[in-house]
Amino acid sequence: MTKILTPNALPDEKFDDATAAVDRLTELYMQATQFLRDEFANAMESAPQNVRIRAYYPEVRFRTKTYARVDSRLSFGHVSSPGTFSATITRPDLFRNYLIQQIGLLIENHGQPVIIGPSDTPIPVHFAVTGDNAMNVPQEGAADFTLRDVFDVPDLSTTNDDIVNGTYTPVDDVRPLAPFTAQRVDYSLARLAHYTATDPEHFQVHVLFTNYQFYVTEFEDYARKMLDDPDSGYTAFVSTGNAEITRGDAPLPDSLRTPQMPTYHLKRADGSGITLVNIGVGPSNAKTATDHIAVLRPHAWLMVGHCAGLRNTQALGDFVLAHAYLREDHVLDDDLPVWVPIPALAEIQIALEKAVAQVTQLEGYELKRIMRTGTVATIDNRNWELRDQSGPVQRLSQSRSIALDMESATIAANGYRFRVPYGTLLCVSDKPLHGELKLPGMASDFYKTQVSRHLMIGIRAMELLRSTPLERIHSRKLRSFDETAFL
Repeated sequence: MTKILTPNALPDEKFDDATAAVDRLTELYMQATQFLRDEFANAMESAPQNVRIRAYYPEVRFRTKTYARVDSRLSFGHVSSPGTFSATITRPDLFRNYLIQQIGLLIENHGQPVIIGPSDTPIPVHFAVTGDNAMNVPQEGAADFTLRDVFDVPDLSTTNDDIVNGTYTPVDDVRPLAPFTAQRVDYSLARLAHYTATDPEHFQVHVLFTNYQFYVTEFEDYARKMLDDPDSGYTAFVSTGNAEITRGDAPLPDSLRTPQMPTYHLKRADGSGITLVNIGVGPSNAKTATDHIAVLRPHAWLMVGHCAGLRNTQALGDFVLAHAYLREDHVLDDDLPVWVPIPALAEIQIALEKAVAQVTQLEGYELKRIMRTGTVATIDNRNWELRDQSGPVQRLSQSRSIALDMESATIAANGYRFRVPYGTLLCVSDKPLHGELKLPGMASDFYKTQVSRHLMIGIRAMELLRSTPLERIHSRKLRSFDETAFL
């Protein structure tokens, strides 16, 4: 008979103070993961026999018999109806401020305590040893025992997007309190480190996505200037490989490897800085990046990339502020049907328009000379121009599209799906319908003159959003009928 070996977990306890509740979550998590690391180290020294080694994620549980009386403008911080709600929690150290805020709102809005204790969801050993450079889980067959016979391994049945997709089926009438399960979060944290070559701890709450390396160089130049400005509020710049500098003249080592999505972080002490992700080209990359960054619960993400201008009146270098999206990227069709509208979010649109006006020093009607607002089409075929033009051009015209790219609609749609405020400001780099193709010489001149200004607009928009309270940025448009209390 197999013996189950578990840590001596602390009992369930009620808390009406959010900070104390998060302290207990941290204590439970550290106890569980340290137990797994210790037992894993022992197992690698001497193969265990007839034993199952297991520890559990901590859990927040909440029960209420009444509806909350809250400010109707607030889109989060309360459950939608009486009942029992729960969320498994991982990395409470990383999510400490977020958890204190979300649990605090729940307690305040309902006048009820939360219950903190161990859940019944095992922690996979792979996630327990993450971050410990001295430990690596061997591949199947490399150890003297079968790993999954002794330790829990990642379980796809609890690593999914059922909650955010609205397809989750409650177990024992317990509904979700947060948009992601602990295993789903752990999975994404591991993927982020792999794809971006930076640790999740460095990510800031304002995220810029781009599809060109040129923007990275400009971002680093801007970061160095900010580090030399004692009034900027920025404290550090992190490059791939977790290379971190705190002075503008400090050298950055060459990365040992180029990750699939190079990522850079201009940090502030409270995490309200700016992260830039070069997702490269294509909707698959855009979905992959946003799938995983979403678990960090950013305050906003924006796409600042290049696009094809579809109107004869546009010029190279003009800006496009997306207020609607034609989705022909297909990567989210199974998660978010194409008939679901992706609305523009007023707070984001206003910040972007203000940023364009401030950087270009144009206002009102004059601003229309260089910026057009309209529908952006996103496709999954980079060489769409080589196809028969009658079909694609007719659809683009019927949709009133003014620009076309391969990432923007994906990023916006995943923002909508994950309840992360989103926006898009593109720069016209070619006009294929009018014979202005993106050729090497023309592209080089374009990049030299436009990249810096475009990036500065994205940065300025994020700085404007930073000064806006989260409850105002987080639109009620992003919330469905029966939402989780946590953002």
